[in-house]
Formats: sequence, structure tokens, C-alpha cells
Amino acid sequence: MSETNEEMLEEINRESPGGSFVTIGTFPEPATANLARTALESAGIPSFLQGENANTLIPMAFMARLQVRSEDEAAARDVLTSAELTPESMESVTAAEAADEGTLR
Repeated sequence: MSETNEEMLEEINRESPGGSFVTIGTFPEPATANLARTALESAGIPSFLQGENANTLIPMAFMARLQVRSEDEAAARDVLTSAELTPESMESVTAAEAADEGTLR
């Protein structure tokens, strides 16, 4: 389940109080920013978007910044790089869903 930015930031601060954050990407489009955040979330890397609300209201005027804890920076960059280099195809997603359905019966 996806959490709001505020909930995610609170969770990150609880896990590592006083930790520093780094920006690993800036996005002019809200949809792209959320796709990147979702990729990190699915890899178990807590992240949040700074400026997401302003970016949603006036997308081209503001950039959303994807931020992670500094200790997660390398892993987060690897996840985003691999997502760009090997994007999921509709065929692979459909095959994975079909395989899951077969094992659930």
C-alpha cells in the first residue's frame, strides 16, 4: 500500500532521526515522479517527493525532487537505473500475472 509523502517522511524520520537526505532525481511531470517513487517503494527503499503538491498544481513551473536517506542513495540510484534500462513490457507483466494465477489455484 502506498503512503502519503507526509506519512513516508515521518516513518523515515522515526527510523533514522536526524538523518540526512539526498535528492536522487528531479521531475517536471508528477506522473513520472510518482513512478520513480513507486519503483523505490517496491524495492523497499523509503523515499518521498519534495515539492509534489506544487508540481501537481503547476507541473512545468515546479520540479518535484525525489529524496532518500543518504545511506540509501546508491541502492536507490541502482533501482532507478535498472528501471530505465530494462523497463517492464506488457507481455512480461501479463506472463507474470498468468503464472501467479496458476500457482494460486
